[in-house]
Amino acid sequence: MMRIFTLLALTLGLLLSGCGKQRDALELTYASPYPVTQTFSRADIVWIKWIEAQSHGRIHIRPFWGGALLSSNENMLEIRHGVADIGMITPMYSRSAHLQRTQQSFYSGIRTISDQVAVYKCLDASFAPMRGDTAGLHVLAIQGGNFPGILTRNKPIRSLVDLKGMRLRAQADTADVLRALGADPVNLSMAEVYPAMAKGVIDGVVTPADALKSMHLADVGRYFSTLKIPRGAYPGRAMSQGLWDRLGPRDQALFTAGEVVWEDAMRTLLDQALTIGQDYARAEKIETVPIAPGDQAKFDALYRANAFRLGRALSAYGIDGEPIARRATELIAARDAGRPEACQTGETR
Repeated sequence: MMRIFTLLALTLGLLLSGCGKQRDALELTYASPYPVTQTFSRADIVWIKWIEAQSHGRIHIRPFWGGALLSSNENMLEIRHGVADIGMITPMYSRSAHLQRTQQSFYSGIRTISDQVAVYKCLDASFAPMRGDTAGLHVLAIQGGNFPGILTRNKPIRSLVDLKGMRLRAQADTADVLRALGADPVNLSMAEVYPAMAKGVIDGVVTPADALKSMHLADVGRYFSTLKIPRGAYPGRAMSQGLWDRLGPRDQALFTAGEVVWEDAMRTLLDQALTIGQDYARAEKIETVPIAPGDQAKFDALYRANAFRLGRALSAYGIDGEPIARRATELIAARDAGRPEACQTGETR
């Protein structure tokens, strides 16, 4: 009889211990190459908390920061293969993502982060090749960003002539323009910039002012040129398509709704980070170097011309990029005139 009571007690204990757990609980990993204190990571945390709260604790997301799971260059491949369930992706660093590396050059004249994201989404909806580089992934958020200037170690850039001979970290969308002006651009991830500048491997970096504090770049630079370099948006967060397909409709709807939460958090925190970075630069005696208006106009013209050249060059990969560049120019001009155009969806050009 005692044995029966013991078995009944154990069974009841197991039942009670399981009452607090939801039968369809889902635990996922999130990974980023950036440290937890970085601006992008802080936006990630806002999104993680929102997903967990909206699911009433049924979904738990375990983060891994600082490159613990994902690399800076191959994160799209790593997420496709399940190294992390969800993560930050940087298609501009992937050698095989030809259109995504190039399309950021199509945003000359863009004014705000919101416009960057809106124009990208219109291009994505209108041109099927925009989704080619992210095959095997389900994009969860589009990443915009503050407009870069140029931070340098020893030599201020007061005019375009000063770029000659300088080795600068720059993304592909800016590299050709800088090269035409005599600079020597290199395509490093932002995580590699601090040691490269500290060691003198590069002379400077094309970066927005928010990175002066968030990435501690004020430690390795002395001059910040206000040459305004255009930048676009890109797919910034994703999970594997296989994982997405395994989710139920309720969870897919939740992650879809979370897209705007993530993007709003990034925009808000980037705005704050820009102000903090500018204040920090002044406190750290970083010299802000104005660029001559005529040189800014010359740079903008070179940038626009290069965008169309890069669009045509995509034909080598079977991509008709010039219509995408042209449409981006039209969308930006309409927004600049206060008449934003509706996206044209369903096209397969």
